[in-house]
Amino acid sequence: MGKFLRVDWKEYGRLCSILSDKITMSGKQFDLVIGIARGGVPLAMVVADQIGSRMDIINVKSYTGIMARKKPRVVSTITNKIKGKQILLIDDLVDHGDTARFVTQYLKRMEPKSITTAVLFKKPQSTFTPDFYTRSTDKWIVFPWEIGELKRSGNDVRL
Repeated sequence: MGKFLRVDWKEYGRLCSILSDKITMSGKQFDLVIGIARGGVPLAMVVADQIGSRMDIINVKSYTGIMARKKPRVVSTITNKIKGKQILLIDDLVDHGDTARFVTQYLKRMEPKSITTAVLFKKPQSTFTPDFYTRSTDKWIVFPWEIGELKRSGNDVRL
């Protein structure tokens, strides 16, 4: 099938529902859902809505292009105070685990009561295991909002 796994909007919605259900069924309560921009934002919006929580965003850059990554850095941070709060940190995927580990450590300095993590996809090579995820794959995942970027990069995703 190749090195890419394309996720269309219908599949994306299905995976969001599965993840939201897993989180809900865990019985855990969260004061705030934090989405890691860019890919974690739409997922965080869905999950926050489903579990009835407020949402915030942290913008972290760790990729310079398709399959090209660098050390994570915070570009813009959350606006909510999280000291003593139960946080659900969401991203679209955990690849090597650098971003998830970096953001978790960054947020811990703000003294939340707890940080729980959730993603749609976990890569087998990841050194970070999220608390919740829907699938594991070693392929490069192409989300619906990344089709143009992939085409411009010259990669063939067989759209």
